[in-house]
Amino acid sequence: MRIIRYQTPEGNAAYGWILEDKVGEVQGNIFGEYRRREARSPLKEHKLLAPCQPSKIVCVGRNYVDHAKELGNEAPKIPLIFLKPPSSIIATGEYIVLPAQSKQVEHEGELVVVIGKRAKGVTAEQAKEYIFGYTIGNDVTARDLQKTDDQWTRAKGFDTFCSFGPWIDTDFDPSDAVVTCRVNGQMRQMASTRDMVFNVGTLIAYISSVMTLEPGDLIFTGTPAGVGELRNGDVVDVEIEGLGKLSNPVKA
Repeated sequence: MRIIRYQTPEGNAAYGWILEDKVGEVQGNIFGEYRRREARSPLKEHKLLAPCQPSKIVCVGRNYVDHAKELGNEAPKIPLIFLKPPSSIIATGEYIVLPAQSKQVEHEGELVVVIGKRAKGVTAEQAKEYIFGYTIGNDVTARDLQKTDDQWTRAKGFDTFCSFGPWIDTDFDPSDAVVTCRVNGQMRQMASTRDMVFNVGTLIAYISSVMTLEPGDLIFTGTPAGVGELRNGDVVDVEIEGLGKLSNPVKA
């Protein structure tokens, strides 16, 4: 099932589910008890919002060997994690805004895990029970600031630097899906999720040993090689085989 969050004609946020390009309202708590209404309205008539509201966004660095190498690093022995603030979230179709402080902003297309229930001290074998679904993300990064700062909060935390969507797919299989990123139609990144250094189960186990994950929290699982610069007027598309496409224009 694919779950969206959209803006109603009254300007409120609502959840819906998709059936053959039609949307039905979801009433209740998508992470608990809910009821699906008949899917009748065309998907194209809905303004999509970011598909959930996480309390935190946990990201994994250097989780593809080739990406670690392209930035002059070795793949980590244990997951390398950092946080992006919820204030950085934007939805598909919204602008990535290039901040004046940076001269080198880059895309990072990624598979994103959406947590479905509170997780603390979960094992890798138990991890699947705590996953609500998957979505697509772009961990936008001010690369020049990342290189100069000891920590990555500023480089990763600007407003509009966390794009994800367009929906959450509760049935997606993350074991071997192709992740691609294109800028203005030109291929920049392409790799399979099977190439991740640490798989989804291992990531959930490691992160939940550090912090409690809440329903709706996101795990950005890392980006493949091929990261590159974004400029004013660009359009960046991140696509994951079988999951969909996330698209954002860029402006200064």
